[in-house]
Amino acid sequence: MKRHLAQAFADAEALLQAWRADPATLEELTAIAEAFAECLQAGHKILVAGNGGSLADAVHFAEEWTGRFRENRRPYPVMALAEPAHLTCVGNDFGFEDVFARPVQAFGRPGDVLLLLSTSGQSPNLVKAAVAGRNQGMRVVALLGRGGGALRTLCDLAHIVPGNTADRIQELHMLALHALIEAVETRLEP
Repeated sequence: MKRHLAQAFADAEALLQAWRADPATLEELTAIAEAFAECLQAGHKILVAGNGGSLADAVHFAEEWTGRFRENRRPYPVMALAEPAHLTCVGNDFGFEDVFARPVQAFGRPGDVLLLLSTSGQSPNLVKAAVAGRNQGMRVVALLGRGGGALRTLCDLAHIVPGNTADRIQELHMLALHALIEAVETRLEP
């Protein structure tokens, strides 16, 4: 067991080092942070979606904004598309492919940002959400893995983290999400 734990840490560290060494990482994350800051400064909102663990990360990201991150400050309008009754209603009545597109159509407005979290970039429900976001005049942003998949081309801004497994990709996504919050707060809460 100790050997497996040590290997898990070594694997995560190697991915983190590769990610930090890639010049695109800071450039792309800076562009995403600027998009978030501009959106929130202008009084717009951020909607966030993902499947499975990525939806849990979306909820975590949203609560950091509506609650607090490190310091007390005013809440910001960031909402995860994660309400269980909605997901099952739309899944039952329209199909699982529409569980995120429908609330994007209901709540998304020009000037808002749609953040999509996906380890593969291939989920049909996130692809439909991206299309809905673009149709609503939203800025579509994604944190992706494994080359970005179909979502990559549907986004205004996308960042692809290294890794071949969902767990390692999600670990880097969460680090990116926390770093983005910290960076945006420095603009919004000087």
